[in-house]
Amino acid sequence: MTSKTGATSGRAADPCCLVIFGASGDLTHRLLVPALYNLAAARLLPEAFALIGVARSPSSSEAFRADLAKSLPQFANRSIDQNVLNQVLGCVGYVQGDPDDESTYANIGRELTRVERERATQGNRLFYLATPPAGFAPIGCHLGQSGLARENGAWRRVIIEKPFGTDLASAHALNQKLLGVLKEHQIFRIDHYLGKETVQNILVLRFANGLFEPIWNRDHIDHVQITVAESLTVGRRGNYYDATGALRDMVPNHLIQLLSLIAMEPPSRFAADSVRAEKAQLLEAVQLQNRDEALRNSVRAQYDDGFVENQRVEAYRKTKDVDPHSTTETYVALRLMIDNWRWANVPFYLRTGKALRGKQTEVAIKFKQAPIAMFRDTPVDRLAENFLVVGIQPNECIGLEFNAKIPGPSIAIGGVSMTFRYEDYFEAAPSTGYETLIYDCMVGDAILYPRADGIEAGWRLVQPLLDAWREEKGERLASYRAGSDGPKEADELLARDGRRWRPIA
Repeated sequence: MTSKTGATSGRAADPCCLVIFGASGDLTHRLLVPALYNLAAARLLPEAFALIGVARSPSSSEAFRADLAKSLPQFANRSIDQNVLNQVLGCVGYVQGDPDDESTYANIGRELTRVERERATQGNRLFYLATPPAGFAPIGCHLGQSGLARENGAWRRVIIEKPFGTDLASAHALNQKLLGVLKEHQIFRIDHYLGKETVQNILVLRFANGLFEPIWNRDHIDHVQITVAESLTVGRRGNYYDATGALRDMVPNHLIQLLSLIAMEPPSRFAADSVRAEKAQLLEAVQLQNRDEALRNSVRAQYDDGFVENQRVEAYRKTKDVDPHSTTETYVALRLMIDNWRWANVPFYLRTGKALRGKQTEVAIKFKQAPIAMFRDTPVDRLAENFLVVGIQPNECIGLEFNAKIPGPSIAIGGVSMTFRYEDYFEAAPSTGYETLIYDCMVGDAILYPRADGIEAGWRLVQPLLDAWREEKGERLASYRAGSDGPKEADELLARDGRRWRPIA
């Protein structure tokens, strides 16, 4: 039996000060500070580290530190070591101020001078914009114009949360504003899905195994399904979600990133510039659709009353802060084609939705059917489908589904599955999903962060859908029962090609 092994190899990150805008918010307490603690516990956080919070809420450095220390045990999902806690929160500052006010940045500068002297962080600064999207451009511009992000022998980097724009035009405008005051290598556009171990393992699975890459093409693959299903409803996010919808919320970022990792060409080397260039080139090859094609190759739907995990769920339109006549989609399914030599005539089906049967994120690669002619004189009348399935959440695994002979004197064939589960081989450290991404930014590795062209390529793919749906004003909005696999129209999208979705667990 293979023993479990921990994976904490790697050097500690560079000395630095982390400045979090929106420091009083949920993201800071639930995910960012626990991620910093986990990095420190793995000896990947630098000893020379300082933390400054920026928010409108009245507070002080002492009160901010006490607040983070109090909330950490609740969200860290592990026992707290005081020495590790001191490394994370040993040098904390707080600046109360409006991010639109120039004086705020002068105050941040003074606080940076203080903590950098105390912890000898060598002037390296990481700014994390954990704010609503409306703050991204103003804060980025102020950081550039104030000189706080100017590189003068020390690195200065800015992490920007999603959503990065609401359509192609706004994403392009945001890129232009940021690139007017910052350099591309300073901007880290974060997508927390890319911090998941299984997502990163897609590159290793493809390019570190001679078994898969030779058959990773149109000659052997029938189609690909990418599923990001959520059992959760919109909950208390009605205000945000009704202005956003499933397409904007999930497709240009999470699903498009998964698509690019699955379909990109092998990079010349495992480095940020090479990987991001191949991803961008792949997205350029995805067919752009006109209005009629976009409507034909997409399904949008909204959940109705139902039951999810035996709990009664009210229809989306009954959710607090949602327009009772809303045409915002909570489910979307797409059919995309890629115009290149590797993927010609191989459809990629993407789906995501709220209030579905279960929580399941997976990429399923369906291989072409083997000829059944040799079994003509046997009872075999059909073969099980061959799938390679990369499970991302909640089950981190890789499964291979194939045919085998059922024991007995006659020929009978049944579908079987071999599954590799991460927990069976590797001891997973506690994680929020942000550890790898924050660490990579601290060491200057942008391999998991999309470039400006990659962001805009994702929006370019969905823009025809946004335009078409806006014009038709909800005329083709389908519905599905909460707790189901989605609308029947999504099944019809695949049935038209003689295919079917894998069931949601």
